[in-house]
This record gives sequence, C-alpha cells and structure tokens, in this order.
Amino acid sequence: MPCRILVLYYSRHGSTRHLARAIARGVESVAGCEAILRTVEELNTTQSEASDAFATLNDLKQCDGLAMGSPVWFGNMAAPLKHFWDQTSSLWISGSLIDKPACVFTSSSSLHGGQETVQQSMLLPLLHHGMLVMGIPYSEPLLHTTTSGGTPYGASHVANDSNQLTAEEATLSLALGKRLATMAQQLKQS
Repeated sequence: MPCRILVLYYSRHGSTRHLARAIARGVESVAGCEAILRTVEELNTTQSEASDAFATLNDLKQCDGLAMGSPVWFGNMAAPLKHFWDQTSSLWISGSLIDKPACVFTSSSSLHGGQETVQQSMLLPLLHHGMLVMGIPYSEPLLHTTTSGGTPYGASHVANDSNQLTAEEATLSLALGKRLATMAQQLKQS
C-alpha cells in the first residue's frame, strides 16, 4: 500500500494551490508515495472556486503524513481552514494523528505580509494533535539566498501580482514535499 500524504490547503486566488501542487510533486518524487490533494469548503459558498475535492476527517485519519497550506489572512490562517480544524475533536480524542509527520506552507501578497505568523498559527492544531512537525532545514541551499518565498517554518510564495511560483519557491516546495514523504515512509515502515 502506498504511503499517502494529504496535501490540504485553502486558496482564494490560486497562489496557495500552486504551492500545494509543487509540494505534491515533491511527495510523488519519492517512490511508493502518493499525494492526495484536498481543499476545504468556503464559509461563504458563493465564492467557491474549488478545483480539488473537499477534505474529510477520514482523509486526515487515513493519511500517513500531512502538508497544510493557507494564504495569509491578517497574519493568521484563513477562516475556512481554521473552521475545518475546529471540527477535528473526534480525531483528537481518538489520537488518530499522533506521530504522523506534518509541514505547513503559505502565500502572501507581499514579502513581509505575515508568512511566518501564519505558518506558526497552522502549527498549533498540528501540535495539539500530536503530529511531528517539520520545516525546511538550512541544509537546503536556497533557503540562505531566497529573495522571494521560503522559510525554515515551511514553503511560501510571494504573489506580487502573480500566482506563478519563482524557481526558488518551486524548488523549496519540492524539497519540503520530498522531505515529508521520505519521513512518512520511514515512519510507516518502522
């Protein structure tokens, strides 16, 4: 059975979705790993532009690892993603996510738009669920020189009127996905 990595995200204008897809490519670069792309429902359904299936609690329960992404909303994760996590009490009670590896990613419209605070806000539910949190280590050379996105907390993108990832952002996203998949696979085999 393949190692299943859930790439869970919310994206209003497409930037975070592009990061999700780059991370998924990194996941699938690891033999025996499969990326499952899922989004969350809008709170206001008139704004829905979903291109991937909506996540369920069962998706979380069955995954071997999780990459979670949100755009920057006033320095915090987006409300639809937070709303999804607010419904995970049954998984917390059962301990379904304990010891599963996880990482986070984000997108903002400016370099200093709150990327790191959003990434930290997304880590909180993961820590409460007992997940093993990982970021991008400084052994990734581009993390030292990036002038666009990428932080030690996770992958990121600076939109600057473009949803397209820079080469740096794409490379760091791929590396994060690969790192997550490799760790999930090692934990699954142990």
